Amino acid sequence: MGDCIQGVAVSRGIAIGRAVLMAHSRSSVRHYYISAEQVQDEIARLSSARKQVMAELLQLQADLPEDAPPELAGILEVHVMLLQDPDLVHSIKQWVIERHYNAEWALTRQLELLTRQFEDMEDEYLRERKADLEQVVERLLQAMHSAAGGQNAWEQAQQSAQALLGGGLAEHEAVILVARDLMPADMLQFKSSVFSGFVTDVGGPTAHTAIVARSMDIPAVVGTRHASQVLQQDDLLIVDGDAGQVWVNPSEELVQAYRQRQAQAMQERARLDALKHLPSRTQDGQAVELLANIEYPQDAAAALAAGAVGVGLFRSEFLFMGRAGLLPSEEEQYLAYKQAVEGMQGLPVTIRTLDIGADKPLDGDHNAHPECDPENNPALGLRAIRWSLAEPAMFRTQLRALLRAAQHGLVKILIPMLCCEEEIVQVFAQLAQSRAELDAQGQSYGSVQMGAMIEIPAAALLADRFLDFFDFLSIGTNDLIQYTLAIDRTDERLMHLYNPRHPAVLQLIAHTIAAARKRGKAVSVCGEMAGDTAYTQLLLDMGLRSFSMQPVQLLPVKAVVLGSRCKPVF
Repeated sequence: MGDCIQGVAVSRGIAIGRAVLMAHSRSSVRHYYISAEQVQDEIARLSSARKQVMAELLQLQADLPEDAPPELAGILEVHVMLLQDPDLVHSIKQWVIERHYNAEWALTRQLELLTRQFEDMEDEYLRERKADLEQVVERLLQAMHSAAGGQNAWEQAQQSAQALLGGGLAEHEAVILVARDLMPADMLQFKSSVFSGFVTDVGGPTAHTAIVARSMDIPAVVGTRHASQVLQQDDLLIVDGDAGQVWVNPSEELVQAYRQRQAQAMQERARLDALKHLPSRTQDGQAVELLANIEYPQDAAAALAAGAVGVGLFRSEFLFMGRAGLLPSEEEQYLAYKQAVEGMQGLPVTIRTLDIGADKPLDGDHNAHPECDPENNPALGLRAIRWSLAEPAMFRTQLRALLRAAQHGLVKILIPMLCCEEEIVQVFAQLAQSRAELDAQGQSYGSVQMGAMIEIPAAALLADRFLDFFDFLSIGTNDLIQYTLAIDRTDERLMHLYNPRHPAVLQLIAHTIAAARKRGKAVSVCGEMAGDTAYTQLLLDMGLRSFSMQPVQLLPVKAVVLGSRCKPVF
């Protein structure tokens, strides 16, 4: 049958083809000491590489094609900001000056230190942001390698693929890229490349590589840990993006079975595409609202293309990350929110206020609460709305930007991690003050709807009371499951206990839905359960009529909705 490498399924589909291995610069970095006389020359090599990479990234931003995945623009922006981080540059130079490390060694040593910091973070998304730093370092190493006469790793992989395609492949065979990781520039070129899928050692479902792979509909398996070390050039691979498996030199029987699955998947995709413009209604006539979760303003295009009738969750914290302590101004936030609102062409956009803090502090020196130990129960610490209320000036800056963006369309503001009435009162006081500040400035703004995220069991139990204040509720199932079951959802040792079907979890969800329906107010689910077709019928039977998910999940969920009947809800 062949050997199987298990990874993380991040982009659905199946690819069958020959392996092409992409070189990894860090694996071939030479470590050596330099003399005192060579220090300035080594710093100059580092500075030259930085300038080159910065110019390349800025050029990529300027030349980004119209059909490029919208996520790429945001990724490139993060990489530019990392390169501009003076603390990062200073730390690398200090390794050269104080330890007399060569520039490549200094780069990799600083990366090791920062990587450990990322790995200690509880939040899965932020842990995976170390990949952005790794990719920036990889580009710097490649720039220094090229300056010394070496060949670009992507170009080398492309040449190997073309050589295979030109002479050595059997009929119907393709080529599959195997790499430690892929950078934004690589992903930008992927669409026009000859590769049918890819496999990486690192990454997870929220890694940028995974996000872009899904948006480009490329079969991919990431997080294999060692694929690039154990696979060999020209190995026959099956990339199963549904199961997160990579089959190595499989039997002919297994290849034929997967080719049948490929054909079936193409038929299913065509069937789903035909559903895009159909009204989302159950067999018994119940209207169901299918919304999209987005991370960047430009993601609105993908949401519309997938048939979303609005944005159910815009994670605003993405605007605050990777900025070396420089928070986005009111104007910058306003323009970002305005872009998302206008991009949805009159459809509603729900924007969550900053969900950050404790284990995921803002970059740089902004953390005004050093007394809070980030390693002491971070999930229970100063995060989300608790952070915002502890930083009222920052919070009002965001609220003013949101109010201004509401002039351009229907904006809903979603408050994360609320647990009690005292916090609610403070939120509305800050909102009132934000309006007063705009009035004093003579700045125009629009009206907004206010919603509460239900992520804590206490909030679910008090849902009816929360609805005295809020226009709608949104259930964040990821955290609700974590807090209800006292399970760290990032701890792989406990994954067998992380159960969305746990009776306590289902009771809290059902209670929240019933409370909102009784009051005639909107309620949605925006956690992973919303986009998982295994739970669609269950949530419908609970009375849920609004689901918010990644755009790629919309059509599969819609197919279930169209074939469903709902139990009577009393």
